[in-house]
Amino acid sequence: MKWVEVSGYVVVLVLMVLYDWPKMTQQMRREKIAYGFLIVFGAILAVLLVFYPEMPGPTKLVDAVYKPLVSVIEKAAQQRSG
Repeated sequence: MKWVEVSGYVVVLVLMVLYDWPKMTQQMRREKIAYGFLIVFGAILAVLLVFYPEMPGPTKLVDAVYKPLVSVIEKAAQQRSG
């Protein structure tokens, strides 16, 4: 049953590429590379979330990266304010 969901994601991604790719000109090489990277990254993330729904999402990664930075900024702000 999960493969039906994955194939649905693949169909949507293929339709997105078929719609957007012809609108990009030959000179838009960087945009095409970025678009392709985002499509592939999104597809991998969607498939992983179908098979492992308990997997932490991207917001957990952002929290893990910025949480130490936030504590450092808060300490610096408290020291400045007195």
